Amino acid sequence: MRRPSGSCGKQKSIPCINAQLAPAKTYIDSAGVTREGRSIYEHCLIVGFVAKEIIKNFPAAIVDALFPSGSALVAACHDVGKLSPVFYLRLQIALNRASLPMVQELLAILGCDVNEPSLREFEQQWGGHAGVSAITLAAITKDTHISAIVGQHHGRKVFIERYPAHSQVLGSEIWQRERTALVLSLQQAMHEPWPEIKSFAQRQLLSGLTTVADWIGSGRGFDNPDIPWRQQIPPALNAAGIRPVTYRSGLEFGDIFQDEAGRPYQPNEIQRAFSEAVKVPGVYVLEAPMGMGKTEAALYAAGNLLAAGHARGVYFALPTQLTSDKIYQRFSLWLQTILSPDNELRYALLLHGKSHLQNQMMGEDAKPGGSWFDSRKRGLLAPFAVGTLDQALMAVMNVKHGFVRAFGLAGKVVIFDEVHSYDAYTSLILTHLIHMLRELQCTVIILSATLTQKQRAVLLATEHCGSEAYPLISAMPFSSQQLTSLPLTPPPSRRVMLHYSSTELAIEEALRRAEQGQQVLWIENTVAEAQECFATLASRCKAMGLECGLLHSRFTLHHRTLNEERWVSLYGKGGWQERTASGRVLIGTQVLEQSIDIDADFLVTRFAPTDLLMQRLGRLWRHERTPRPACARREAWLLAPETKLAISSPYLAFGASAWVYAPYILCRTLEVWRSRHHVDLPTDIRPLLEATYRERPETEPMSFWLHELLEGKKTHPVRKGIVELEQHARLTLSSNSVTQPESRARTRYSEQDNASFLLLREATRDTRNKLTRVRLLNGDWHDIPWQKQRLEEAEWRELALELEKQRVSLPHRQRPEDNADNGLWEYGLKHVFYPGNRAEGEEPELQVVIVEEAGDLRGVDGAFLMGRYRYRYQQETGLRIMKKE
Repeated sequence: MRRPSGSCGKQKSIPCINAQLAPAKTYIDSAGVTREGRSIYEHCLIVGFVAKEIIKNFPAAIVDALFPSGSALVAACHDVGKLSPVFYLRLQIALNRASLPMVQELLAILGCDVNEPSLREFEQQWGGHAGVSAITLAAITKDTHISAIVGQHHGRKVFIERYPAHSQVLGSEIWQRERTALVLSLQQAMHEPWPEIKSFAQRQLLSGLTTVADWIGSGRGFDNPDIPWRQQIPPALNAAGIRPVTYRSGLEFGDIFQDEAGRPYQPNEIQRAFSEAVKVPGVYVLEAPMGMGKTEAALYAAGNLLAAGHARGVYFALPTQLTSDKIYQRFSLWLQTILSPDNELRYALLLHGKSHLQNQMMGEDAKPGGSWFDSRKRGLLAPFAVGTLDQALMAVMNVKHGFVRAFGLAGKVVIFDEVHSYDAYTSLILTHLIHMLRELQCTVIILSATLTQKQRAVLLATEHCGSEAYPLISAMPFSSQQLTSLPLTPPPSRRVMLHYSSTELAIEEALRRAEQGQQVLWIENTVAEAQECFATLASRCKAMGLECGLLHSRFTLHHRTLNEERWVSLYGKGGWQERTASGRVLIGTQVLEQSIDIDADFLVTRFAPTDLLMQRLGRLWRHERTPRPACARREAWLLAPETKLAISSPYLAFGASAWVYAPYILCRTLEVWRSRHHVDLPTDIRPLLEATYRERPETEPMSFWLHELLEGKKTHPVRKGIVELEQHARLTLSSNSVTQPESRARTRYSEQDNASFLLLREATRDTRNKLTRVRLLNGDWHDIPWQKQRLEEAEWRELALELEKQRVSLPHRQRPEDNADNGLWEYGLKHVFYPGNRAEGEEPELQVVIVEEAGDLRGVDGAFLMGRYRYRYQQETGLRIMKKE
C-alpha cells in the first residue's frame, strides 16, 4: 500500500461528496443487518445540541466562568473530519459497497487496499478522522485550542503538522471546501461564535464536554436516520444520568446526621467552625484528630455549597478502593437527606455505586467492553460519587481521556480524605490537580489528621506555613486569595501506652488478649506479611475457639465484600452486641488505617512512618461507649527494631517495610518514637510529625540514607529517589508528549495494585453454539456469546457486573510474563471487558486465569503461569504471590 504524502504539488482531481449525504456511521438494525446511519451533518448537530443541554445542568455562575459562548459549537464540529476520502471508503466497505465506481476511483487515486483494517492503518498516520477535524479547524479558526479539542475527542492528542488541510490524502482543495461549508452550516444552525479559550484547563474542560456529548449523541436512540433526533436528546441525557438536581435548603447538622435510633447529632466545635468557614468556593484544609467527624464536617459544608448554587455535585476521593467502598454507605445517607424528595436522582443514586453506574448509558465507549464501562472511571461523570484518588489524579496526567476526568470534576466540591503520606511522585501530581481544580471552579476540601506544615503550604500553594495550632482550619476562598488560619480547641488528650516487641512475642500477647475477650487489631505493611501472619494466627485461634480474620486489597470483590461486612461490623458500632461474646483477631494492611470506623481494644502494628502510626493508633479505643473487657488497656505494641541496628542497616532491620517506606523516613521515625513509652493524642500529633519530617543536616550513616531518599538507589534492587520521582511526575503531566494508555498510567510509585486477574474455575469454547462457557469460583456457569448482537445491552451489563466480581488486583510488576488466554478475547470476552487497543500500545485490562481446586492459578491453555512467581487464590487468604524457588 502506497504511503500518503502531505505535499501540495500537482494532484489528481478527487471526487467529493456533500456533507448532507455523507454518512457518519453505520448501525445494525433489529434484523442484524448493517445499515447506513446518520449523515455527518446530522450527527454533528446532535452532538452540538447535546453539549448545549449538558452545559445547562451546571449552575449559572459556573457556566459564566467556564463555558464561553461557542463551547457547544466546538463540540458540534468534532466529526467534520469524517468528510474525508479514507473515512468515506471505510464506511462504504462496511456497507459492502466496495464495487461502487466512486469507491474504486478513490481507491485507485489514493493507492489503498480494499479492506477496512488497511484503511484504518492508512489514516492513523494523520490521526484518523479526528486528525482531519483538527487540521480543518486549525485552517479555519487559526486557534490551536479549538483544533486540539476536536483532535483529541477519541481520547488522545493528534499531531497534525505534516498534513495541510488541502493534502491529497485528505481530498485536496475540493474536500476542504466542502468541510469548510459544513463548518459554516453548523455555525449557522448552532447560532454561536467561536469561543475564546483562555487557559489549558479550559481547553481540557471543553475537550471533555465534546467527548461526553459525542458518547451520548452516539447512543442507540440516535442510530436510525429515519427517526427525528431532537426528541431523543432528553431521554438520552436522562439515561446518562445528566438531569437537574434540586436540594433541600435550611438543613441543620442534626437534620442530616443522626444515630441508629434517629436522634440528631449535635455538631462539635470542629464541625461548627468548618461549616462557618466554608461559605464560598475555595481551597480548605481541615486538620483534626482521628475520630473527630471530619467526614461529616466536609459533607455538611458541601451540602451548603450545593444548596447555595456554588457547586454541581461532589466527588469524594479516598486513597484506596476499600476505603471508598466503606465511605459510600455514609455518603448515601447524606445524599438521601440533602436531595429534594421529588428529585428523580434521589433513589437512583442511592443504589450501590457500581450498580448505579452500570445502568448509566453513554454510547459505545461506556458500554460493556468499552474503555469507560469501568465504574471507577464513570463515577467522575456522575453528579455524586465516591472513588479513589487515582481516578482524580489522571485528570491532569497525559493519559487517554484524562480531559474527560477534568470535565467530570469541573464545578464540583472535591473532597480529598486521608491526605498524608503520598510519595513525592503522587504529591507533585496532587498539587497540580488542586491547581487545575481551582481553575475549574471546584471547591477543594482536604481532610487529614497528620499533615505537616510544609505539606499544607504546598497543597494551598502558599509560601506561608500558617499556624502551628492543632486542630486547625486553613481557608483560602477564591474571592480573596488570602489564607486564614482558624485554630480550634483540641479535645481532651488520651494516653496510649507503647510497647516495642518482636513478632513472636506479639503473637503470644495477641492470643492472650483475644482469649480475655479483647478485639485485637494487627496491621502489617505488605499483603504478603499480612497473609503470613494470618496463616500463623488463624490456626492458633481455631484451636482456642477464637475468630481470626484477614482484610487486604487482593480479594475478589465478592469475597472482599463478605469479609468487610463481617469484620468492619464486628469492630464497629454495629457489632457491639456480638463483640462482647468473644475475643477476636483481625489482621490487615494499610486498608485498615484510614476512613474505616473500626474500634480495637488492643493494637499490634508493624513499624511505619509517624503519620501512619498516628492513623493506626486512631483505630484504638476510638469510641468512649464501646463495651470492653475490664482487663483491656489502651495499649499498642510496635514491631520495631533497635535504633542502632536500624540506622546502620535499615533493609535488614525493617525487612519488607524498607521497600514500602523510605529507610531514611523509617529511621527518623524510629529516633522520635523508640524512647517513648506513651503518646498523648492529639497533643503529640503535631510535635511528632514535625520532629520526624523537619529538615536537618545529617552525618553518616543517616546522610547516606538521606542521599538515597533524594537521589535513589542505583544498585540492584534499584529504587527511585525524590528527584527522579518528581521528574517522572512532570513528564506524565506534560501536555506536549504522546498520550499514554491508561494501562501504563502510574498515579503512585509506591506499591500499587494496578493490574488484575479474572479468576475462573473453567473456561470452554462451544464452537457449535458459538459461545464461551465460564464457571465462576462459586460454581455458577455463564455463557458469553461470540456475536455481540445475541444479547441485549442490559444483558451484557448484567453479565459484566457478575464477572467484575471475579476480578482480583495485583501489582503490574508481578503479572505473569506470558499468559496465553486461548483466544478468549476474540471469543466473546471483548464484549464484556475492555480488550485494550493494541495498535495504540494498550494492554488488556486484565488477564484470564484458572483457579485449581487447591487454589493454584494456571493459564487458560492448561499451562501454569510463566514468570518469576507462583500464584494461589483462596477465599480465606486472597491472592498470594510467591517467588519461585
